[in-house]
Amino acid sequence: MFELEGIYTPIATPFADGKIAYDKLEKNLDFWLSSKLTGIVVMGSNGEFVGLRESEKDDLTRFCCTRIKGRKKVIIGTGSNCIDETHHLNKLAAECGADAVLVVTPFYYKNGMKDNILEQYFTEVADRSPLPVVLYNMPGNTGVNMSAALLAKLSKHPNIIGVKDTSGNIVQISETIHTADPSFSVFAGNWAFLLPSLLMGAKGATLALGNVAPNECAELLELVRQGRLDEARTLAFRLMPVNAAITAKYGIGGLKVAMELVGLYGGEPRSPLRKPGKEVCEEIAQTLRSAGLCR
Repeated sequence: MFELEGIYTPIATPFADGKIAYDKLEKNLDFWLSSKLTGIVVMGSNGEFVGLRESEKDDLTRFCCTRIKGRKKVIIGTGSNCIDETHHLNKLAAECGADAVLVVTPFYYKNGMKDNILEQYFTEVADRSPLPVVLYNMPGNTGVNMSAALLAKLSKHPNIIGVKDTSGNIVQISETIHTADPSFSVFAGNWAFLLPSLLMGAKGATLALGNVAPNECAELLELVRQGRLDEARTLAFRLMPVNAAITAKYGIGGLKVAMELVGLYGGEPRSPLRKPGKEVCEEIAQTLRSAGLCR
């Protein structure tokens, strides 16, 4: 049985001339696969999954699984407002050799997404999924929050193995760790609250920061495991400005700028997202230099 633990990064999807740039992605994958990351998440939020056509999702799943399988763990983001699409992607991910699937809450009818509705939805998804299901709580983007009480219920499902919680609510995260089934893995969804989450018992994280600083992200978990908390705190603080620049402040556009600064291909995000202007790009560069991530 697949165990959800360690540090993953939700990889950015590269585009060129409006299409997925698979040649650029292959080179980026070489960088991530040679790092200390535990695994890769394909079609997470940083992969711009909401801007991909169904055929692109299928092709991207096949491409990444073929190149990652056997080298690191791979989780495919399959969440959608269309449950049939999620069922389809779960089946395809299994056929391609993925280890698990990441399923975000449905979010268009957000006012109707009460705990009982979400419990029924994720139970149906997990019942039919040939792969273990990781729940994805991303209220900042979806407007839907999965409560600790709901997660405790879903943690008892034999095919639901964990949650990526990007709420930033350390009280809720701590309550989930305390009340969920012991086999259920709680992952922090952002570097900003990774350290306190680990100290409360989280088993790992899925981090946008891992796109540009994969080894540093893995190092933090190792420092905590070794009880070297002062060093862990110093590392956490050092990279917080970088994390802020590529998440809350400048989003995916900022992340792709940062990727280019560390020698990866970033490219343009897909519309309506945009890269930031020249002044912000220089700010991001200075932030990375201050953190020792680029010259």
